[in-house]
Amino acid sequence: MGGTEQARRVTDRERFLTFALAAAEILLEVTPEGRVLFAAGTLQSRLGTPPETWVGRPVRDLLARADRQGFDLAFAGLLARDRLAPTCFHLADAAGTPMACAGLRLLGQDEQRICVTLAAMPGTPAAPAGGPAALRNVAERVAREGGTGSSLGLIELQGTDGPLSPPPEMAERIRGTIAGTLGPDAVAGELVAGRYGVLSHDNENMAAIGACIASVVGEAATVATRSLPLETEGLTPLQASRALRHALDCFTHDGAAALDRAGFTDGLSGFVREAYARALWLRRAIADRRFRLAFQPIVHLADRAPHHFEALLRPEPDPEAPVSGVQEFVTFAETAGLSEELDWAVLGTVCAAARQARSVRIAANLSGLTLQSPAFRERLLALLDAEPLLCHRLLIEITETAEIEDEAEAVRTVEALRARGLPLCIDDFGAGAAAFRYLRTFRVDFVKIDGLYVTAAGRGTQDRDILAGMVDLARTVGARVVAERIETEEEAALMHSLGVEFGQGWLFGRPGPLPGAD
Repeated sequence: MGGTEQARRVTDRERFLTFALAAAEILLEVTPEGRVLFAAGTLQSRLGTPPETWVGRPVRDLLARADRQGFDLAFAGLLARDRLAPTCFHLADAAGTPMACAGLRLLGQDEQRICVTLAAMPGTPAAPAGGPAALRNVAERVAREGGTGSSLGLIELQGTDGPLSPPPEMAERIRGTIAGTLGPDAVAGELVAGRYGVLSHDNENMAAIGACIASVVGEAATVATRSLPLETEGLTPLQASRALRHALDCFTHDGAAALDRAGFTDGLSGFVREAYARALWLRRAIADRRFRLAFQPIVHLADRAPHHFEALLRPEPDPEAPVSGVQEFVTFAETAGLSEELDWAVLGTVCAAARQARSVRIAANLSGLTLQSPAFRERLLALLDAEPLLCHRLLIEITETAEIEDEAEAVRTVEALRARGLPLCIDDFGAGAAAFRYLRTFRVDFVKIDGLYVTAAGRGTQDRDILAGMVDLARTVGARVVAERIETEEEAALMHSLGVEFGQGWLFGRPGPLPGAD
């Protein structure tokens, strides 16, 4: 038998032994990017597809949509520590079958080969509906794939005086009502208090869901529903993803009326057709610096001493502006391809503040799109080389509002900044699946956990465990952890007990002038 055949026989034997010793139903061999190299087990009976059809597909697709973000976190931990202890996830079958998922790097082989096993766990409760991050991730994936036949259902509660934020007990009943009306493959999320999103391949009947919610809220509120078509004919996957992100931000912050103002009356494709005029206005606004910066402290949780300040964008009020609010301003800049121009304008203003306030360090946000631009990198490095002291007064936060596509260029930028002693931070960690890839790809000094997880951690053990896993993962790769949106002493104490070193939020100071600036 030849050497190649011998190597193949040994590989198969190792796979068989691993499978047998794992006592699992499903055995998978995957790449560090999470794509299946080899599959065996009960895939045909469980999911209706033979094992060989899974080769090349993302392993996360085996799981229920609501569990995929949690799996991304677990898989990132496996990459960092070479092992994943048994963790409960649910299959993407009609029953949402609970499974114990475990993993490890295969010893004695190429380090790029990772073993993942799934074993049934009878009696485990069914998966809950997904959170806002899960909803966003799934919806963006559908949009990038063309959105054929799909739409995003949106639900909004209105009281007599405007948008209604339901009390906790009512909010819990609403979430349960939404979850109870959905099929097994649907994902729902509470985007903000009183506003919800629903995504399903079956295009759930939004009027019926709205009627069910109305029976819960009674006369306390009216329930408005609408559907946003996800058809993306004529759009590139990146355009579709950005447009959807912009639509979700509009609805989350200002409701359904903001969708119409932003041009989403005819769905994603309709928005892009109307975007040109808005882009012209935004380009002028950036060039004319029609914004200011507010600075919010990031403190040591141990003694509340400020560590640095984040520069937060505040667009000037303009009744004629085609966009409103900070998030819409930023996400539309990315949608229109103006993120580099915006980031450079903001960075220039941050540098001017840093030259005045020499005793503090300031964090400036850079979009993932900007990070992968060679032209922007050269421009920034020229600035830092001309003024080396700026490296001691700045900190760069990598935002995940737009996913990095050219990873090699982004790595070059990160390494060049680190070589000059400039600290880097991954912003809003956990808000999207890309952040886990960023943590593996980039060497960073800080990880800032999204405020949604901070708020949720105080409500239950499961959410607290998820946040603790994020902290553990960040510390494993040598990054210090910041928790944002801390508003109470109870939240601050919980974050400190979970190993979070730094905090940001209204408890420690609202955005305002930079201390020490003239």
